[in-house]
Amino acid sequence: MHYNTLEAIQDLVTRQRCFFLSQATKPVDWRIKQLKLLKTAIMAHEEDLYQALWTDLHKSEEEAYLTELSIVINEIDCHIRHLRRWVRPVRVHTPLYLFPSKSRVIREPKGLALIVAPWNYPFNLMMCPLVGAISAGCCAVLKPSPYAPNVADVMDQIVKETFEEQYVALVQGHREVNAMLLEQHFDQIFYTGSPAVGKVVMAAAARHLTPVVLELGGKSPCIVDRDANLDLTAHRLAWGKTINAGQTCIAPDYLLVHESVKEGLVERLMADFERFYGQDAEKSDTFCRIITDKHFNRLSAYLKEGKILCGGKTDATARYIQPTLIEVEPEMRIMQEEIFGPILPIMTFNDINEVITFVNERPKPLALYYFGSKAQARKVLSATTSGGACVNDTVLHVSNPHLPFGGTGNSGMGRYHRKESFLAFSNSRSVLWSSDKIDMAMKYPPYKYIGILKKFV
Repeated sequence: MHYNTLEAIQDLVTRQRCFFLSQATKPVDWRIKQLKLLKTAIMAHEEDLYQALWTDLHKSEEEAYLTELSIVINEIDCHIRHLRRWVRPVRVHTPLYLFPSKSRVIREPKGLALIVAPWNYPFNLMMCPLVGAISAGCCAVLKPSPYAPNVADVMDQIVKETFEEQYVALVQGHREVNAMLLEQHFDQIFYTGSPAVGKVVMAAAARHLTPVVLELGGKSPCIVDRDANLDLTAHRLAWGKTINAGQTCIAPDYLLVHESVKEGLVERLMADFERFYGQDAEKSDTFCRIITDKHFNRLSAYLKEGKILCGGKTDATARYIQPTLIEVEPEMRIMQEEIFGPILPIMTFNDINEVITFVNERPKPLALYYFGSKAQARKVLSATTSGGACVNDTVLHVSNPHLPFGGTGNSGMGRYHRKESFLAFSNSRSVLWSSDKIDMAMKYPPYKYIGILKKFV
């Protein structure tokens, strides 16, 4: 069914609400069964997903496996393995003055979830939140990005083959469909995308006081200090900046490098770009393309600013932009907007306190990267704020499923991955169980025993 009218979307939401209220999604065995069915369907469409990711993003099978499929499969396996433990009521301490009561925290599903995914990792960033919603016992409406249409079509197949629409449904469309979905009353909204659209989602959620998880982006700094291992730094920085052609929310957005090591780092970065993708990255089977003409034109405009140190070649027909290093000034446009492409602006510093001030004067980033000594790393981490961070590496904190992933301030709110995904779609319900056999008189008026009660409160 095509959900391209307000009436159709309202009907879908109503049917999902009724299905959730039937209590069908709550049994743990049922949730685990749905996770297993989802995994089976994904594996059956593995080749279709590889082809779709290549068509939409020129993403190689190897990169698609590492950054998309393997992450989702591992997430499903983790939830299947641990869900029975996660759903158990958590016993907490009960103060003596509440004797003989007992206290528990119960994890219950929030209800009906809306999950809106972006185009840069279209499978991973749709399916991982869905795993959390299923695990928590929610129903879900999925909204993929129209800019990755082939991946969206494969996901649509997977969902239709696996679930009834009254439980999980995928809705395709552009902004008008997004607007109609956001008019509905959901119990949880999970949005991944830009801060600008994140504000629209949050404003829409406020009309129903719907809780939100916002996984946004921003300008994530990479700091390279004078005592950094330049060979290792260049290798890890070049990879983190160019995976998915830089179209990664946690990609290093700009580089702050100590003046004394700038030339050496630039030389090594240039060598690593060539090592990874050959003398002509356009001919590489492992270098992705820019998603749309609009994004290509925006990125190409950045190349007119600053001084290009290497790269800069573009091909509008193929939406190709060569890995590029460019010297910039803070007031330039490239330093005001999230880049989301294979262009790395470079600025220099001489005192780490300059860097701390520079970072703190800007919106809180989704990630922060530091290369250098442990002592300086501790100083930078303690004096700044970001959603996540790596010391002497880039991007890889997202690959550790034991680390909660999310932003702060302008870069988002809420966390997910593994148990955090389960909690993101769960309500932690506080329950006090009091005895119906014993009653403590001291809590009632006229408070004759208030003196005794004060000793225990």
